[in-house]
Amino acid sequence: MTKEALVIVSDQASARLVALLPKASVEISSRGHQVAELSDHFVGGTDVTITFLPGDNYRHNIETAAALRRAGYNPVPHIAAREMASREAFNDFLARARGEADVSRILLIAGDVAAARGPFKSTRDVAGSGLLEAHAIASVSVAGHPEGHPYLDLPDALNSLKVWRDWGRRTGARVDVVTQFCFESTPILEWIGALDRAGIDLPVIVGLAGPATPATLTKFALRCGIGNSMRALRAQIGRFGRLLTDTGPDDVVRGLRAAPAAATAPIAGFHLFPFGGLHKAGDWLRNYDRDPFGQQRAAMSSAGLQNP
Repeated sequence: MTKEALVIVSDQASARLVALLPKASVEISSRGHQVAELSDHFVGGTDVTITFLPGDNYRHNIETAAALRRAGYNPVPHIAAREMASREAFNDFLARARGEADVSRILLIAGDVAAARGPFKSTRDVAGSGLLEAHAIASVSVAGHPEGHPYLDLPDALNSLKVWRDWGRRTGARVDVVTQFCFESTPILEWIGALDRAGIDLPVIVGLAGPATPATLTKFALRCGIGNSMRALRAQIGRFGRLLTDTGPDDVVRGLRAAPAAATAPIAGFHLFPFGGLHKAGDWLRNYDRDPFGQQRAAMSSAGLQNP
């Protein structure tokens, strides 16, 4: 392929990624208090995931899912496998999600508790339960960790994804991987490469940290176990002291857009973690790549310069 052809392919891949941004999913709390605010910042039909934190009562998650459906959004409940106290509780969760909120997609996580409350010690146990098929769950998202899983080394994490790849092939359900957020594109691209070498051909939904101050982002990064890419935040804080300017995921998206087309081919969408609030997250999605100075600001940020 000629150099000119490579440039055209790269430009097309970059444009494809930008076109995925307006369709990004977003996350809200299981408490449901953010549902009313969504309509001011996100269009109807958006996939909205609902967190499942330690100690959450899944009935509250269902109430929030039903409220989202009434408001015109697609509810995507997180299901924390280790939080399910019994098979019966998990069955009830799925039955209510389907019947009360017309849920067809879930985001499955192991959960943050150290010990399982019931029979599901990992998402693999859920895959073998038969409950997702029984309730006609058409789409399952599982978690991916480009900067490493806190309790699994990479081979074990890849083996878990292989289980879900095989489950999807067997059941006909769509399976994709939603990544934890990073502050640089390199860990994401390297992790996608590891998936490819392992024969894991699952679509990847890239998690992005919505605009927030570096202090807020650092707090969530420490809570979520984000690793080496935190240096991007530390560089800004170290250079400017107590930096209050919001930092968005521009650098991450710019890095993905600059990557070879083959490296980003598995990327099928984006998921936004609105750490700075829904207002800032929605504004960023609407304005990305429409501001003629946006790319200049992203380049300055990657060079360690404060946004004007």
